Amino acid sequence: MTAMISRRSILRAAILATVLSPLRPVLAQNATGAAGTAPATIQAFYDALLQAMKGGKQLGFNGRRELLAPAVQRAYDLPLMARLTIGPSWASLSPDDQKRFIQAFSDFSVATYASRFDDYSGERFEVTPQPSPTSGGDVIVRTKLVPSDGKPVQLDYLMRPEDGGWRVIDVYLSGTISELASRRSEYSTVLRKDGAPALINLLRQKTAQLAG
Repeated sequence: MTAMISRRSILRAAILATVLSPLRPVLAQNATGAAGTAPATIQAFYDALLQAMKGGKQLGFNGRRELLAPAVQRAYDLPLMARLTIGPSWASLSPDDQKRFIQAFSDFSVATYASRFDDYSGERFEVTPQPSPTSGGDVIVRTKLVPSDGKPVQLDYLMRPEDGGWRVIDVYLSGTISELASRRSEYSTVLRKDGAPALINLLRQKTAQLAG
């Protein structure tokens, strides 16, 4: 990341990165076309994100969270991403702890967007209309966050077909950096030392801090 990119743009781009996940065979050409395709899913999410940014202080944190929650839930497979941040230890969690962790993880993800994307200074998002197939058959949708000044930030979305649509299962900042890969290390440490209740409480505390 160069110094030409504003601090706010870096923060906004960094929170979009998530965790590496396994691939599943699908036909890449099915990701293109009309509404409901992989690029359309990302465009719809960006539209909601820009609306929240432009609403900024007028909406307030709660307003932005209310606006963004359904957009995040439609675009991202949050239950799968929650499971992947835990890794192999997921199977050792009780069904109740799994459910509570998914909820805490989802709440924290939405709150992060609502907290960080709180104003607008001329940024725009560019979505490449043609997704790229992966070796496993999922697709990557390539996009850029273009600040009003400075260098664009590359954001690549790994996507999987679900229920007739497409959901994000990973996002790469600058093509390689996964934010939740580092979170996975943190979560695994807390889970190993203090157990699932402590990890769930940690996410709830972080969500409360973002809400102010």
